[in-house]
This record gives sequence, C-alpha cells and structure tokens, in this order.
Amino acid sequence: MKVNMDNDIVPPDVLTPAQRSYNMSRIRSAHTGPELRVRKVLHGMGLRYRLHGKGLPGKPDLVFAGARAVLFVHGCFWHMHRCKRGKPVPATNRNFWAEKRRSNVERDKRNRAALKKDGWRVFEIWECHTRHEEVMRARLDPLIRLLKGDGAGIAAGK
Repeated sequence: MKVNMDNDIVPPDVLTPAQRSYNMSRIRSAHTGPELRVRKVLHGMGLRYRLHGKGLPGKPDLVFAGARAVLFVHGCFWHMHRCKRGKPVPATNRNFWAEKRRSNVERDKRNRAALKKDGWRVFEIWECHTRHEEVMRARLDPLIRLLKGDGAGIAAGK
C-alpha cells in the first residue's frame, strides 16, 4: 500500500498509467454534454451566440455579443460545485487534484471580475443543473429574459 503526504493510505489505481492517461485525454473542455444541452435549449428559443470567446477572459462557452453577456457552463467536479458531483476527492494524487481544482475556482473568479470590469454580464450554469430541462430553463431564465429584452435579467448577470 502507498501512503501519500497526508499519511493517508492510497488504494492502488485499478488502471495502468497508460490507461489513466488515455481516459484523462478524453475529457473535453469544449462541446461537452452539458454545454450541448444548454446550446440546444437556447438555440431552440431563437437565441444566437458565438462559441468559446477566444478574445475574452476565460473563453466563455457562449458569448452574446449584442447584449454584452457571456455564459459559462461549469462541470461540477472540475469547478468544485457544492453538489454531490463537486465534492468527491480523487483517491490518488490527492494534493495535485486539490490544487488543480482550487486553481480552477480562483481562475474563474479572476475571469468573472475581468469580464465584469470590461462591461460584460456574466452568467453561469452548473453541469448538475443541465440534467433536467425544467431545472436548466429555470436557471437560464435571467439570461433569457435579458436576451429577449426583459430588463429583469440584468440584475442577475451583474
């Protein structure tokens, strides 16, 4: 048995390093399932957007340039959401993953602040909120109201 720096016993990985590397290489940062579900709903409502704003801090998943609004679709695990999918701690290489996930959260904060400073309205939705369409629509409502011209959505994105 291995012991990590916290003196915790680390169970052996059931995958070889090559298998683990292959699995990790398949995790995408764009065009994910949650992102595609959000895009389908918004596009079906007639809303148009650009994808992965390369010139903007954090490369927002959806950019609504006319409204100066952006939407991030965050994975619960990678961005440490408070739901059950955001809480698990990997059994192996714990310190690495803890720091990786913490740095994602800190980077998200910096990107949000930079976007807001530049006059963008920043919205986010979590992966767990995209699993059921009615929940997803409710979470997207402030953005939709802003984009459809109902000013009530402005406060939620500021």
